[in-house]
Amino acid sequence: MKRILSRLLMLSLLTFAGQASAADGTTSLFDGKTLDGWSVKSGYATYKVEDGVIVGKTAEGSGNTFLCTDKEYGDFELTFEVKCDAGLNSGVQIRSKLKSEKSSDAYGGRIYGPQVEIENGPGQAGWIYGESTGRGWLSPEPQSDDAKVNQHDFYKNGEWNEYRVVAKGANIKTFLNGHEIADLTDEAIFETHPQGVIGLQVHGIGANSGPFEVRWRNLEIKSL
Repeated sequence: MKRILSRLLMLSLLTFAGQASAADGTTSLFDGKTLDGWSVKSGYATYKVEDGVIVGKTAEGSGNTFLCTDKEYGDFELTFEVKCDAGLNSGVQIRSKLKSEKSSDAYGGRIYGPQVEIENGPGQAGWIYGESTGRGWLSPEPQSDDAKVNQHDFYKNGEWNEYRVVAKGANIKTFLNGHEIADLTDEAIFETHPQGVIGLQVHGIGANSGPFEVRWRNLEIKSL
């Protein structure tokens, strides 16, 4: 009887712990083993899981490629860690959508929408770009001619970097290794992209370059 009661108590505690985790609202986007819940769009760079990490690898001749969530998200807090090879530019799409889905060279559709920049420093990591929107940078800082304004050195080259992205209404805030980088309010992009997929970018590369890799881990999201 004591053994049964002890087991029931343990199960009760485990159930309570699971409920507490669910009550926080945080969900993992990556199970650490497979790419279930994700689909490749826009190019033919490759993605695989290696030691609990998503590894994206360039393909010479491919345009920008994105590993996208099958689910769409609107207002949220997104956290992840990333490490990117020198010489490769990357980013994480948020609230993004597909266009040209039936085009023969779109590889499942061209991703377009806000992108949180990933690149080695000094540079523009953490600022927000309008991927394939025709607008270029959405964040004003990279548009400045002043190097003290249009770049920073908070990205740790060759190391894991912690990103936090808070998207609520027309406002998007980004944080890189604990430093606030972007605080963007853009009604126009919110009107066209109030919600959409999360996408992990492997940037296209030129001829006779690469291959390069970018790695992501600990991807978690919480609806707001």
